Amino acid sequence: MMNNWTLTSADIFSQGPVVPVLVIEKVEDALPIAEALIKGGINVLEVTLRTAAAMDVIATIAKHLPEAYIGAGTVTNREQLKAVTDAGAKFAISPGLTADLLDAGMKGSIPLIPGISNISDLMKANDAGYDHLKFFPAEAAGGVKALKSIGGPFPNTVFCPTGGISPSNYLEYLALPNVKCVGGSWLAPNDVIEEKRWSSITELASKAVAQAAL
Repeated sequence: MMNNWTLTSADIFSQGPVVPVLVIEKVEDALPIAEALIKGGINVLEVTLRTAAAMDVIATIAKHLPEAYIGAGTVTNREQLKAVTDAGAKFAISPGLTADLLDAGMKGSIPLIPGISNISDLMKANDAGYDHLKFFPAEAAGGVKALKSIGGPFPNTVFCPTGGISPSNYLEYLALPNVKCVGGSWLAPNDVIEEKRWSSITELASKAVAQAAL
């Protein structure tokens, strides 16, 4: 990639088996959530651009927790990629891909992890120079069986599946040779955030990491 950082998509994928997909409504919750996850052994955090507070959440975590690999999810165009980069995101993840977004990612200063759900988009991503991809929506797009099939003709492409990933199936995904990590929202549930039960997030993170290591 033509980015100016030494950080690569491979670095992001190798930090740990589980990436929390975070939907954070209030900036005041950003640091407690991030700190709880880091305490539980997870330092790669995906904050989705699904809330009005998302950009400020990313900026807050980037400023106060430099040890966190804070990334932006649901990045869908060149303008958003620039905005999250300016906010301090260390990587960006998209649910899908366009030729313009792939071009912007190659010219940008942070790694972009494009999303794919079919072989045609995988080939487009590979042609543009991307071999670390998001598989989304994982369960709806064929799940473990689909990724197992994809591994044959595309052995050099690795994935972070997201969408429908839960404590009941994430280990099946991680068992695949072409899956390096998974993304899931179960690590920071909405009710837990609303009730500010930060220790529960730490427990969920610790359990997820420990089970993946068995």
